[in-house]
Amino acid sequence: MINVIVDAFGGDNAPDAVIEGSIMAVQSLGIKVTLVGDTQKINESAEKHNLSLTGIDIVQADTVIDIHEEPTEIIKSRKDCSMAVGLQLLHDGKGDAFVSAGSTGALVVGSTFIAKRLKGIKRAALAPIMPAKDGYFMLLDGGANSECRPDALVQFAVMGSAYMEKVMNIKNPRVGLLNIGAEETKGRELEIETYKLLEKAPLNFTGNVEARDLPFSKCDVVVTDGYTGNIALKLYEGMGLYFGKTLKNMLTSNIKTKLAALLLTNQVNAFKKSMDYSEVGGAVLMGISGTVIKAHGSSDGKAFYNAIRQAKECVEAGVTDSISAYIESQKGGE
Repeated sequence: MINVIVDAFGGDNAPDAVIEGSIMAVQSLGIKVTLVGDTQKINESAEKHNLSLTGIDIVQADTVIDIHEEPTEIIKSRKDCSMAVGLQLLHDGKGDAFVSAGSTGALVVGSTFIAKRLKGIKRAALAPIMPAKDGYFMLLDGGANSECRPDALVQFAVMGSAYMEKVMNIKNPRVGLLNIGAEETKGRELEIETYKLLEKAPLNFTGNVEARDLPFSKCDVVVTDGYTGNIALKLYEGMGLYFGKTLKNMLTSNIKTKLAALLLTNQVNAFKKSMDYSEVGGAVLMGISGTVIKAHGSSDGKAFYNAIRQAKECVEAGVTDSISAYIESQKGGE
């Protein structure tokens, strides 16, 4: 049975939302969940909300790493925090995946130095799943590495392709390089050299993609450095919130628009669902020896459930093994 380790004290709504989502996952996904954190507080939260912890194990962790602390403290003064303890369990083979809504920086550092990178992987990449016209695309890197070399971006493309094919069931995923123009001569030296490498890689590389094309399903995997990727991610999230609030104001401004809203209820709900991060789960930290999911900091119980479900699907699909097999296959050509 798949065992998903969950940081019980990561995120704005911990531990209540974490416990709620974990219980939902155990009851509906046929998996085991191991919560990591202050045992007493976890039990008190469950008792307060009249929740049963049947099927859930608890591993004690004495502290929590705060989002304002330096990420490197997870391997220095915060080795006993819930995130560090959970990552150590993953490394020791006492679970199949790890989920946390805690500090992104600490999770990247902890995953790299505690859980360890896959052999041959140069950089771990934060890979959020983004909504688009005809489904979703994966963005790598969403913020783990502000500076990257071209060969790292090629590995991002490989890892993203493996996920989209194995988990999202997209055959031969299209890979696009985020750039300021479609021409292969556009961009910085990073983009120009990456383009050349991607052309030679055994991937379905479709060329450069501009930011304005991202919502229109021009590709399934978008690769870039973490600095550019994080800006794109935050702008995407901001515009989603803006459109959602604008639409709400339009449909509730007067009696006529409220009547129209009633007629459009199904369409509006479908749109809101497609833009809701909690429906997908979280961002995968690709390139780590074991599945690691970064849930949104403001995740509620539903979002934690979906992040755990996402972790389960990654394990079942063998995404990590697929990435390792590709990296191993390329050694002969080096």
